[in-house]
Amino acid sequence: MSSRLALLVSAVLLFGGCKVNSDIGKRCLLVKKAPEGSGRESDPVLVTDVSEGQDFISFGSLDCEDLVCVKDADMPLEMADNGQVVGYCSTACVQGELVDPCTITDPDAHPAVKDRMSCRALLLDQKALDDLRQNDPATYQATFGDNNSPYFCAGNPLEEGT
Repeated sequence: MSSRLALLVSAVLLFGGCKVNSDIGKRCLLVKKAPEGSGRESDPVLVTDVSEGQDFISFGSLDCEDLVCVKDADMPLEMADNGQVVGYCSTACVQGELVDPCTITDPDAHPAVKDRMSCRALLLDQKALDDLRQNDPATYQATFGDNNSPYFCAGNPLEEGT
């Protein structure tokens, strides 16, 4: 009887059209690597850490399932009550995939990115990332960890006048 029940449950799940929400676009708090010897893994990113008009990517944000939190250059600066900068959850992606990995399904997605999310390079292009990894592996590892791609789900830059 248990094998029939397992088969039935599997069929229901397979054909039931279960929609799984990702957290892409959901609000998150940006973090940065804590200083060596501090005993902490990360520190909050504050307004003084962010430059106006530049993308900021944060690895290790516990608010996101893939631990990646982004504040893109065109996103308005928003702070949590403790002064920590707010971004939105992201994930690594591959440009040109048949299925858009950057589709926002979270109902609480940040309104600043709901209509402009795509897979794009953040901070560096692939050549610059590869050059840094080859020429300064220690800095690369400290900054990007095991990430090998500059492509993440992020808000497209706003066009002039919008």
